[in-house]
Amino acid sequence: MNDTGDYLDQMRRTAPLVHNITNYVAMNIMANVLLATGAAPAMVHAREEVGEFAGLAQALSINIGTFDPFWAEAMEIAAGVMIKADKPWILDPVGVGATSYRRQVCGRLLAMRPTIIRGNASEVLALAGLQAGGRGPEATDSVAAAEAAARDLAQGTGAVVAVSGPVDYITDGRTSRRVANGDPMMTRVTALGCSLNGVIAAFSVGQPVLQATVAAMAYYGLAGEQAAATARGPGAFAAAFLDRLYHITPADLTQSAKVTPA
Repeated sequence: MNDTGDYLDQMRRTAPLVHNITNYVAMNIMANVLLATGAAPAMVHAREEVGEFAGLAQALSINIGTFDPFWAEAMEIAAGVMIKADKPWILDPVGVGATSYRRQVCGRLLAMRPTIIRGNASEVLALAGLQAGGRGPEATDSVAAAEAAARDLAQGTGAVVAVSGPVDYITDGRTSRRVANGDPMMTRVTALGCSLNGVIAAFSVGQPVLQATVAAMAYYGLAGEQAAATARGPGAFAAAFLDRLYHITPADLTQSAKVTPA
């Protein structure tokens, strides 16, 4: 992809409203990330209004990090609205392998056929029904170990599946890409992974889903690289990361995206 920046340009022109049903830890960080990126964030999870609000949004991000039965119901309601309106929605199956309840709820959401699924290798393996060694939201499996599961999951659900790691792997079951942008410092600031989901959702509005997902992950990783070049620790990195999300231009992204066929 030598036109990666075009997807950033289109997203900023659209400035989509992204409805996020995410965890308590991520809400503030995710809102700031989306604002810096050029999208409009909203955090709405009450069952009584999620369906109505989802009808106003251009995309939906679902993250099960700190959910409960009421939030689970709200997630299904909002996803149903997006499906009916043919709008993109992304599922982040945080720690899906950790408890039976997480597996149960993710199974129901998976049956609703998300547009995009993004998780670490252990989460993708667990979601695909394979044995994995996940410890909550942390990955104990390598991206390479999850690539076949990601392709199977994509083929079975029709979703684009993105496996996050030192080198990300993104597939629609037929075509696959690797994205090598990023920096280890990104793992030292809580909720940056969760916040990525909203950015992917924003990029996917009105754009080809595989290419938009690849571009979003390259953009996010490039911001991490640039922030790490100046930050001396996680605190400074968090502020610098938001600044870099804001300042990266489409031309910057096209020039610096590390995207290769897989």
